[in-house]
Amino acid sequence: MFLENTVPPLRRKGWIEVVCGSMFSGKTEELIRRLKRAQFAKQKVEIFKPAIDKRYHDIEVVSHDANSISSTPVESSQSILLLTSNVEVVGIDEAQFFDQELVSVCKTLANQGIRVIVAGLDMDFRGEPFGPIPALMSVAEYVTKVHAICMQCGDLANHSYRKNLKNEQLVLLGETEAYEPLCRTCYNEQMNKKG
Repeated sequence: MFLENTVPPLRRKGWIEVVCGSMFSGKTEELIRRLKRAQFAKQKVEIFKPAIDKRYHDIEVVSHDANSISSTPVESSQSILLLTSNVEVVGIDEAQFFDQELVSVCKTLANQGIRVIVAGLDMDFRGEPFGPIPALMSVAEYVTKVHAICMQCGDLANHSYRKNLKNEQLVLLGETEAYEPLCRTCYNEQMNKKG
């Protein structure tokens, strides 16, 4: 017996991708590349960034190489859930600046069949795990750790060294005037000099 229209609906499978590393390692560049590929494939994409990040542009996510993609600045991670109806891919930049709720937000989106791509610093300037990134790495299906080049020796850099350690606030938005990427050895040498 043949039944018409008995093909089951396709189930969309969601997942979480995390792109992490130090400053100047290409995290945002990689996020933009993945999101533009999804847009090219005509997937519905929404991109978010923390409202406090206005270094290059108020609305766009912009890489250090000046590549950009339109985004929606949000104050909290919960706002992302309110703004993601009928999407296939969600991109989130500078995730370290969001609250810990970002982990459950990303899991909720992935459970709804959405591909979630998150980029952010995995360590702060003190070399400590930063914000929700470590927890996101543990629940993600895919983790890509990218590296900068050490400004002192040329090796792979995985630390974001803050040039002025007198300012101890955790969040200090800045660029090359405030930070430089260093390898483990050069970072430890600089920290020992300051300490």
